[in-house]
Amino acid sequence: MKYLDKKIKDGLAYVTLDRPDKLNALTLDTLDELIRTAREIRKDRTIRAVVISGEGPSFCAGLDIAGTLKTPGRVAKAFLPNPLLGTNTFQEACWAWRRVPVPVIAAVRGHCYGGGLQIALAADFRYATPTSKWSVLEGKWGIIPDMTGVRTLTEVVGVDVAKRLTMTAETIDGTEAHRLGLVTELADDPLGAATAFAARLAEKSPDAVAAAKRLIDGALTGRARRTFARERWTQIRLLRLPNTGILRRAVLRKEVPAFRPRATKLPPWH
Repeated sequence: MKYLDKKIKDGLAYVTLDRPDKLNALTLDTLDELIRTAREIRKDRTIRAVVISGEGPSFCAGLDIAGTLKTPGRVAKAFLPNPLLGTNTFQEACWAWRRVPVPVIAAVRGHCYGGGLQIALAADFRYATPTSKWSVLEGKWGIIPDMTGVRTLTEVVGVDVAKRLTMTAETIDGTEAHRLGLVTELADDPLGAATAFAARLAEKSPDAVAAAKRLIDGALTGRARRTFARERWTQIRLLRLPNTGILRRAVLRKEVPAFRPRATKLPPWH
């Protein structure tokens, strides 16, 4: 059964977790759909940004453990890593959004627990209501986040807060999540706010935005010398791309630039 919906409008992709009666809890099928959808979006050079949300009152309450454990053979297979990507199915369902070369924005209301929190962390930005509920829920069951959350949580909130949230499995509201850095911005209508921000990003050069995402993500774990080399190489590429010239001429003429689809001449994505 399909539990994920994708729509594209005006260059923006809207991805919706669509299992509202179960608080959008994740099934193995949903994980496969997340991976497939991210790859489809990655190949579409006309898409300028992605907004991920949940249908109904919640973003995602985490993995549907009871339903998933009904197929132990499939679970075992999903734990096996892809030797080329370095991720298994659970991890790639989140990390695939880091590989997408456009900004990904999560719009969160209601529950954002466990695997749902890790999907939100894989986005570049998170908009949420003050009353949304956040928890690294795995700790409640004596396990740890294993859908890339160990890395993304540490990146977003720092080592000490990541340890605290993982060890205690405490539930915090959106206001506290914003204070800790989990949430980028608070909004009573996070989907509307995320969409407005995505539209703003779509006004910029798609090549520059893609390069910024890749370089900044890489700078988190790369050596400074490597980051500086990548800066130089990417800048030379950008200066030679058509969209950079289109933007420069539009600025000088005080016109709205009419960008071409994102170029394919940037370095391969991680």
